Amino acid sequence: MKTPVFAFGTLHAQRAHAVVLFALAASIVAGSVAAAMVGGFRINMTPSEPLGLWRIVELNRPASLGDLVFICPPQTTVMQEATERGYLRSGTCTGGVAPLIKTVIAIAGQHVEIGAGVTIDGRPVPFSDLAERDGNGRPMKRFPGGVVPNESVFLHSPFRSSYDSRYFGPLPTSGILGLAQPVLTYAP
Repeated sequence: MKTPVFAFGTLHAQRAHAVVLFALAASIVAGSVAAAMVGGFRINMTPSEPLGLWRIVELNRPASLGDLVFICPPQTTVMQEATERGYLRSGTCTGGVAPLIKTVIAIAGQHVEIGAGVTIDGRPVPFSDLAERDGNGRPMKRFPGGVVPNESVFLHSPFRSSYDSRYFGPLPTSGILGLAQPVLTYAP
């Protein structure tokens, strides 16, 4: 009876392949994290937009309707409460919060009404119904509506639980870091 010499060789090859695959996966993860920290890249971990690696692209014009932007929220009482409630992740913006990724749905001079959903200049915004309570059962304060001020934008995400201008109102355009461009994303 012959001793199966190939069994050891196969096991050794399988381990070698596993080590190579692990090293490759670790390199991809480490590279993504490093890219996220430099060069205008960010990792989105919230369901408001697809999860994954995004790039901030310079915006050389005023923000317009439909732009998907990265924006740092200002330090206001509303944003401080949002941070305390856990709606904003930690990051590099003033106040230690992460930039938001949202779509511009109204610009300066447009009229916003908030009811069961949002209307802009009388036109309903799809997927804009408001939550009465957050995931922990706490009441949600909604923006009362009005005209978007100069040098401000009204932001939205179609994700129902998104924390956006439906609740905090327009944000100053000075907080816009740039356009949000997906690099390697996954939408569950």
